Amino acid sequence: MDLLPEPFFQRAAPDVARDLIGVTLLVDGVGGVVVETEAYDREDPASHSFRGPTPRNAAMFGPAGHAYVYRSYGLHWCLNLVCGAGATGSAVLIRALEPVAGLEAMRERRGVAEARLLCSGPGRLSQALGVTRLLDGQPLDRAPFALRPAARPVPVVAGPRIGITRGAETPWRFGLEGSAFLSRPFPR
Repeated sequence: MDLLPEPFFQRAAPDVARDLIGVTLLVDGVGGVVVETEAYDREDPASHSFRGPTPRNAAMFGPAGHAYVYRSYGLHWCLNLVCGAGATGSAVLIRALEPVAGLEAMRERRGVAEARLLCSGPGRLSQALGVTRLLDGQPLDRAPFALRPAARPVPVVAGPRIGITRGAETPWRFGLEGSAFLSRPFPR
């Protein structure tokens, strides 16, 4: 089976974020189809990399094609995929998946049965996939990760990012048009 090649991630964050829609993302065989992403780069005041490298965001300044995992509000782990050419401080937040593999493991980890509630939001997604800080900095081209290209082109919508106060108007949130698994609908 084909996996995304490393050069896929050596591009600008908005391009990677858009092109991740429709990709299958698995962590230890558990996951699904990416239906929502958000892009962040070093020039973006909403990005963790805006003020430069820190121990928390070090993975963002490492090589493209690696995971950047952080805890949001001290509660939820969030999975990001580092991108860009060189140590750019760019990453794509995976906001939602349509769950297709390992649903029983996801249900057990999340404590819910409804498929739509398993991975619709970055915290839910990370909990369902078993993502923790242990995956921070890990390469995406080997276990436990598997990223498979979309089988065919998919319709993508774009809009402003959500859950942030600075840079929210930047239209770097991307989603699978019409998906029932988005964390929140896109404005019409």
